[in-house]
Amino acid sequence: MTTGQTILAGLALTLAVSGCSTMSTRDKDTVIGAGVGAVSGSLLTGGDALGTVGGGVIGGVIGNQIGKKKH
Repeated sequence: MTTGQTILAGLALTLAVSGCSTMSTRDKDTVIGAGVGAVSGSLLTGGDALGTVGGGVIGGVIGNQIGKKKH
């Protein structure tokens, strides 16, 4: 997968999941953080799978903690 394809896939996934009305704000923040992290990880590592997954995990944790502070 090229870097452009990875970015588009991450954005599509983020938009698809964040559109769920039954998700809490914290859940949405977690998903958005994971999507942004995955795209960032992919860009920083040249599309490496480990960088994409690692970025997604780190972004998800950060998004979850940001959602926690909103309550």
